[in-house]
Amino acid sequence: MGFLSGNDVQVALADFVRQRRKDLKWSRAALAERSTVPAPTIKKFETTGQISLRQFLLLWQCVDDLQRLYRLTEAPAHQSLPRTIDEVLAE
Repeated sequence: MGFLSGNDVQVALADFVRQRRKDLKWSRAALAERSTVPAPTIKKFETTGQISLRQFLLLWQCVDDLQRLYRLTEAPAHQSLPRTIDEVLAE
């Protein structure tokens, strides 16, 4: 996978939430009722990836497990940095 922009990640998260909503057979109105995020905001998020973090978390907890997101805050396992160009090229 190449370089990812913040926008790439936003769009991927919006696509994931939209697909989970559809898998659950919920309309935007149904998700809005469950999450308290207005349906027009959900539509904007699903089409542009733009949403506040608070509203994103409200949506996510309806379609997936917040623990999955929380685990992203855990420190990654320590990896030593390459010391030579050969080590960089070997990766």
